[in-house]
Amino acid sequence: MLTRRNLLQAGAALGVGTVMKPTASAQALKIQMSSGEVMKTKGLVDIDEKLPTNPASSTKRYRPTSRMGLGGLAAGNGFNTISSDEEILTMLNAAWDSGIRYFDTAPFYGLSLSERRFGDLLRNKNREDYVLSSKVGRILTPSAEPLPKRWHWANHSPFHYSYDYTAAGTRRSVEDSLQRIGVSSLDIVFIHDLSPQNSDFGADWLKYYDEAVNGAMPELTKMREEGIIKAWGFGINSPHAIYKAVDVADPDICLLALQYSILEHEEALDKTFPLLDERDISVVVGAPLNGGYLAGRNRFNYSSLIPDPMKQKFTAIQDVATKHGIDIKTAALQFAEAPATVSAIIPGARTSQQVHENVAAMKVKIPDAFWDELKSKKLIAQNAPTKA
Repeated sequence: MLTRRNLLQAGAALGVGTVMKPTASAQALKIQMSSGEVMKTKGLVDIDEKLPTNPASSTKRYRPTSRMGLGGLAAGNGFNTISSDEEILTMLNAAWDSGIRYFDTAPFYGLSLSERRFGDLLRNKNREDYVLSSKVGRILTPSAEPLPKRWHWANHSPFHYSYDYTAAGTRRSVEDSLQRIGVSSLDIVFIHDLSPQNSDFGADWLKYYDEAVNGAMPELTKMREEGIIKAWGFGINSPHAIYKAVDVADPDICLLALQYSILEHEEALDKTFPLLDERDISVVVGAPLNGGYLAGRNRFNYSSLIPDPMKQKFTAIQDVATKHGIDIKTAALQFAEAPATVSAIIPGARTSQQVHENVAAMKVKIPDAFWDELKSKKLIAQNAPTKA
């Protein structure tokens, strides 16, 4: 017999969002795709070490003070793993208490769920004490029906979305985010998912890009000039929009997800970073752990399909890390944060334990010999920056 409970479990397993009461059992709806133990941080952790920060800059481009932030995808019940409001608020408080002061979210994450949950923490803090970024490109509208398409959100908020990169849509999206989070301002706004990698777009992505050229990009520049935001850029999983936009617009900072990690980084180093450096545009590295893979999760870049070359490279780097007394997650986070082009990294977290392990990883002293061995074995690029 197909009960409501069975139906909801089936919907979660298929990646279909469902609308449920907050009291629903989170544990019952966790799926195999999100399995894997939290990777313990290995190495000598200096508990007195502060998280890395950006020095005061004389350039006109805004950079967040904190180089270690928190991504908000998991707070939207990403990867079909359901967490309660209480669990996420506990995680967010752990992040704050650990010294994290940069928080990134988006309307799309759980269809407003992540923004609302971030607001549970941030609306009670002094606004000048943290940096907050969110995104534009999708307008949310109420709906009693669960999202009919596949995606990563289990038990999402009761909304559907439509794409809108116009000037009016962009301003409305920012205002909607402020209402949901319950704060007076955003520091950074990213134009979200404007990429051929967006499965909703495919080859039609240029149509949306042209809309953004005439709408979102000049509107965000205007909002920056008005003092409503401090900076804007693109939040994308591939660099195509950046390559086109830098000659027609004036972005400050770009969130590059799945483009700079210890496993994959050559195009960013050889093409994307130099292009941005010419214009003093910095990078926020999203998914520095390849969607959880480098933290021990059974998924790679938001997919349960893990390419064999990545498995082999993971094993090879892990072997070198073990030899030097550290773990691959620690190496991966410090690797992603090292380039001068990078102004912040924003690994995600669902639990307090994940937050604590990620923060501890930034306080481990990694021996130079580790990086030297990775380069000698051609496991990372020869021109990849590393920190002593």
